[in-house]
Amino acid sequence: MPPMTAPLRHFLQLADLSGDELQHVFERTRLIKDRFKRYEFYQPLRDRTLAMVFEKASTRTRVSFEAGMYQLGGSVIHITTGDSQLGRSEPIEDSARVISRMVDIVMIRTFEQAKIERFARYSRVPVINGLTNEFHPCQILADVFTFIEQRGTIRGRTVAWIGDANNMAYTWVQAAALLGFTLQVSTPPAYPLDPRLAPAGAHLKVCDSPLAAAHGADLVTTDVWTSMGFEAQNEARRRAFADWRVDARVMAAARHDALFMHCLPAHRGEEVTAEVLDGPQSVVWDEAENRLHVQKALMEYLLLGRDVA
Repeated sequence: MPPMTAPLRHFLQLADLSGDELQHVFERTRLIKDRFKRYEFYQPLRDRTLAMVFEKASTRTRVSFEAGMYQLGGSVIHITTGDSQLGRSEPIEDSARVISRMVDIVMIRTFEQAKIERFARYSRVPVINGLTNEFHPCQILADVFTFIEQRGTIRGRTVAWIGDANNMAYTWVQAAALLGFTLQVSTPPAYPLDPRLAPAGAHLKVCDSPLAAAHGADLVTTDVWTSMGFEAQNEARRRAFADWRVDARVMAAARHDALFMHCLPAHRGEEVTAEVLDGPQSVVWDEAENRLHVQKALMEYLLLGRDVA
């Protein structure tokens, strides 16, 4: 008997799932990863096809989604704007209508959040945000799951975000509200959080320095100073962010057993020192691997719901 199909749901930002649904995805991630590590055959998405649409370059997103879908028994189509009508004059709405009639699920990695929202509005199948300028929900799924693996529940904990007010920061804000932890954020004064994407709340504390943000944190995390699409600002950002580097002094302000995470790629000596990135508190390689496992659980949930073994 073919697998059941869940009601149409999209994952365009972390807040598209409830806290309970996120906990379900984390639990399924644990089970799916355990099966993977034991070489146990598990292919609930046989005969399902994932279309991956890339407007932004990718390493971890492409490898994790492609390998994950194959491991679940499905197949993958890779599309870029350079080899499709997406990069020419066809409206996004028309591309969505066509692509979603031919595949079962779509992952898009693009620039403006509005693009993926327009695509999803006309899609007949689930659409997953593989990264936009505003949000990076799949990465935060992996980050939170990695914390749970290493330290148990994240509820009631403290996470420090140090650096750019970017898509990672805004997704961490959503995670804190949904999962019940405190996010302490420090950005350079000229690069503050956008209140439209980071509304004030008890879960969010804006700090005036990296040391203040790291104080008492269970997890310290950061990202590159210049995200894709903002390369023209690179030199100005280097100057502005010079004091927002995660180093041993910053980690010392956190709890003695605090973890360090980075979504990668990392620039040693810029946003993080090699001592921290390659040090004993860093879990960046586990974090990177967990993209594979959380995305398998996410695709399973969007396609099959909770009716899985």
